[in-house]
Amino acid sequence: MGKPTVDRMLAGFKSFKAIYYEQRPERVKDLVDMGQKPEVLLIACSDSRVDPAILTNAEPGEMFVVRNVANLVPPYEPDENYHGTSAAIEFAVCDLKVRDIVVLGHECCGGISALVEHAETGKVPDRDFIGSWMSMARSCVEHGPDVEKVSRHSVRNSLNNLMTFPFVRERVEAGDLTLHGWWYGMKEGILWRFNSAKDTFEQGE
Repeated sequence: MGKPTVDRMLAGFKSFKAIYYEQRPERVKDLVDMGQKPEVLLIACSDSRVDPAILTNAEPGEMFVVRNVANLVPPYEPDENYHGTSAAIEFAVCDLKVRDIVVLGHECCGGISALVEHAETGKVPDRDFIGSWMSMARSCVEHGPDVEKVSRHSVRNSLNNLMTFPFVRERVEAGDLTLHGWWYGMKEGILWRFNSAKDTFEQGE
């Protein structure tokens, strides 16, 4: 029997430390002394199979990452409720001054599958938070019962919701911020990119 996952993760940290603190200490020193200056905000799913840093081979400090169930972006709703994703978007755009926002969807998303199942059967998840969270993507199911098609429409929906944030819209219209929709085809290892001019996803790498 192999090592428990947590033990392997601790061993992995030792490897990380050896690379960045022993072989490349100047990189860590820059991040500590100068602070983070990521150019990209990447909004991804919490799915354990879709790690943005691994998928993009990113270096520490390159991306400001937000992960939630089904990589959803809620509409702009400033009130007294808790808005973790919106707070992260605000910080990335207004304080870190990122130049790009990527919404990364993916194949085989459990949250989207549950959304489609609910639309087809009326079955409501026996959970306190997931049902209401996924409801913001309910309109995407109107495009049909195909889970992967709904998943891609959900990326579009999140891009539209990003534009409801005044500070996002302002920087996009000024040419200082660009929005990107990506969709990771897990089975084939293909990254699809949304072409807003053609309103379709095009195969990339």
